[in-house]
Amino acid sequence: MASKKITCLDCGQVNRVPDDKLSAGPKCGTCGAKLIPAKAVEVDFATLQKAARNDDLPLVVDFWAPWCGPCRMMAPEFSKAAGALNGQARLVKLNTEAHPKAGTAYNIRGIPTMAAFAGGRERARQSGAMPAPAIVDWVHKAV
Repeated sequence: MASKKITCLDCGQVNRVPDDKLSAGPKCGTCGAKLIPAKAVEVDFATLQKAARNDDLPLVVDFWAPWCGPCRMMAPEFSKAAGALNGQARLVKLNTEAHPKAGTAYNIRGIPTMAAFAGGRERARQSGAMPAPAIVDWVHKAV
């Protein structure tokens, strides 16, 4: 049976989840947190790096900041897209103001910017606010 490696966004532990269980709400074997939340989750820079490097399930990151109007406008749409993509990809948010090293490391020049990671590499990038259906379409094309 095939499985995917998924990093827990709470404790950072890498878990193996069978493919047929991806949409069934798998939980971390260490801390019990949901591995594929129905909404976008805020992560720190270290967790992002580990998940982007190790995860087999595509990871889509919204680089944002609290002072950014378009970022605040896109936040609920990004969470709706996370629910629509349940089991197909995980959507996370990283506050570039709280984690400035992330902006430098990932060469973020404007926000909001989404980056899709799969297989340990960045696969696609999109700048600008988007509605949920457009985010879902972009993720399907990106990964």
